[in-house]
Amino acid sequence: MAGRLQGEASAYLRQHAGNPVDWWPFGDEAFSEARRRNVPVFISVGYAACHWCHVMAHESFEDPVTAAYLNENFVSIKVDREERPDVDAVYMAATQAMTGQGGWPMSVFTLPDGRTFYAGTYFPPRPVQGMPSFRDVLEAVASAWNDRPGEVRESAAQLAAHLASAQQGNRRLLGPVLDTGLDAGDDAADATAAQHVLSAAVETLAGLEDRQFGGFGGAPKFPPSTVLRFLLAHAAAGGSTAAEAGALADRTLGAMARSALYDQLEGGFARYTVDRRWAVPHFEKMLYDNVQLLSLYAQWARTALGAGDRRLALRVTRETADWMIRRLRVEEGGFASSLDADTLIQGHRVEGGTYVWTPEQMREVLDPEHADAVLGLLDLESGNMAAHGGTGSTLHFGRVLSAADEGLWLRHRPSLAAARNLRPQPERDDKVVAGWNGLAVAALASAAVVLSDAGEAGEAGRILRAAGDAASYLLRVHRTGATLRRVSHDGHAQGIEGLLEDYAGVAEGLFALYAATGDEHWYTEAESLVLAAENRFRTAGGLQDTAVRPNELVNAQGSQAAADPLDGPTPSGAALFAGVLLTYSAYSGSLRHRALAQSLLKHVEVVGAQAPQAAGWAMSVLQFLLDGPRELAVTGTDAGAVAELLRAARDAGGPGLVIASRIAAPRSAGAVFETRVPLLQGRDPGDAPAVAYLCRGMVCRRPVSSAAELQALITGE
Repeated sequence: MAGRLQGEASAYLRQHAGNPVDWWPFGDEAFSEARRRNVPVFISVGYAACHWCHVMAHESFEDPVTAAYLNENFVSIKVDREERPDVDAVYMAATQAMTGQGGWPMSVFTLPDGRTFYAGTYFPPRPVQGMPSFRDVLEAVASAWNDRPGEVRESAAQLAAHLASAQQGNRRLLGPVLDTGLDAGDDAADATAAQHVLSAAVETLAGLEDRQFGGFGGAPKFPPSTVLRFLLAHAAAGGSTAAEAGALADRTLGAMARSALYDQLEGGFARYTVDRRWAVPHFEKMLYDNVQLLSLYAQWARTALGAGDRRLALRVTRETADWMIRRLRVEEGGFASSLDADTLIQGHRVEGGTYVWTPEQMREVLDPEHADAVLGLLDLESGNMAAHGGTGSTLHFGRVLSAADEGLWLRHRPSLAAARNLRPQPERDDKVVAGWNGLAVAALASAAVVLSDAGEAGEAGRILRAAGDAASYLLRVHRTGATLRRVSHDGHAQGIEGLLEDYAGVAEGLFALYAATGDEHWYTEAESLVLAAENRFRTAGGLQDTAVRPNELVNAQGSQAAADPLDGPTPSGAALFAGVLLTYSAYSGSLRHRALAQSLLKHVEVVGAQAPQAAGWAMSVLQFLLDGPRELAVTGTDAGAVAELLRAARDAGGPGLVIASRIAAPRSAGAVFETRVPLLQGRDPGDAPAVAYLCRGMVCRRPVSSAAELQALITGE
């Protein structure tokens, strides 16, 4: 085999470099080869932490007979969905259109021009329960290609037309992307209508809540991260449904933190659970899940009503940030994409093999005097893996622990963690994804600030340094001029230009890091990315997720691409972009960028009340817009006094507060107050220790100099 995947950034692709299948990476060369040979293209899409991707690889792609048939009759392309979400999105839409469902591994068959004519997901090596074997599928596709080429091409044309129509639907849903107009606060009728939609979304979510176990819906159960972001923002804003929103968020965040979704030994969250009790996770740990959840628990640590919940939220914040730094941080400062669901044990991949325990294994580790009491804290029965083809149980509580019970667990947990660290560990996908790392910077900055405000200065400083290191890595490795690359590996950027979600995600992180540190370098870098994204992804026809699309994807879904405004496991690029545009407008005073942000939120009016889980990030941005957002400028000559005002504001201001701060030299020293941040311009404190200026919708209140006055201004609005 040619070994074309050996040098790829993606661990998933490198895992397949030694297969007997003659894999190609996605690109023009592979499709040109298919045209030269006049054979169809087989595209296999997955990701490194995917359990069933490994299963299909072992059963089929490592089988010499199956590989020989593939090599003779197809050009085979291997795609990492995390590296190429643009490819994944197009062919996932095709798969769902053909089969009514989707998932990974995804198996797609296309013409040499990229148009799909057959698709599915996992295929077993032998027919099972009505599912054809992979070899049966290959033979049927090859037969159709050779014997019925007209039907194959007609099917591909019909599907491409269908996908093109879906793109038009996205364009209509997103609406026209404007750069002029009034903001929501200037139009009382629009603001009232938006508030009604957001309140209706809360009521819809209340109807979907699993009141017994927390979260929304049944099995499988995923962390509803973008929805929780909206609920916390809505609760902080006040109003008729604020209390209900806060209660929904509290119950879900509490349930997840006590469950097997959360790693009770060292922190970090799994991708999802296969049951509604949150007891049996699908064990892969994804960076994109954990950065969103870290931000949420940092916010919950400020807003949770009960002392126990606040203590729990702080612990999850601290542990998850620490887990990210220890397990996912790469040598150069960025963060790896994931840890695998499987562990290689004695030559076999075992799903969750690192994480599950039998009671006997725990007793071997625990102090005999306290072993019964510790085991009594855990709900080992609901987490029993036997019903899911495994052995042992997951470690989780399934109930609220008393302070004494929590103390017992925390005293004995280190011995279990140390023993687990001696086991084989899951593999790590070391590719660094720009957008996810941007959200990691934002999450770590938020975690550092809340831990600092809680009196944990040492831990906060370590976490904030990690955020700064990751931000520096992104700017040093992923950015060349005004262009941002999506992925890197071993400190070198590779592959495609970043997507809209990458530009916006990195800007989100840099703005958060500026708010946490007051270092204006981060502000100016965030500003440059926002302006670059506006230039790269806005077209005469609207907004696009990609700046450059391969011809094969154009063929597969029509020429009129549009940004998808709906959230998936990560926030949509459009929603992220709306958020950073709004933040930038608050810092810069740009009404044009505020109007552009507002125009990107029009789809909330359509989907917010009916399908809030698809628009959580956009709804949170809309909530911030309706709240002003509130802009806070704090300057002064005394770093301690400035920090006190900032701490008071964060405790009172909610997640939508935009913060700018600067320590100034006393005027008596002859220094000139200079700043590159428009929100701070004209805020010379003179010789005052600290002065705060609170603004809303770019209209400012009188300056105050005490924490009590500032909190009164914030809470009194």
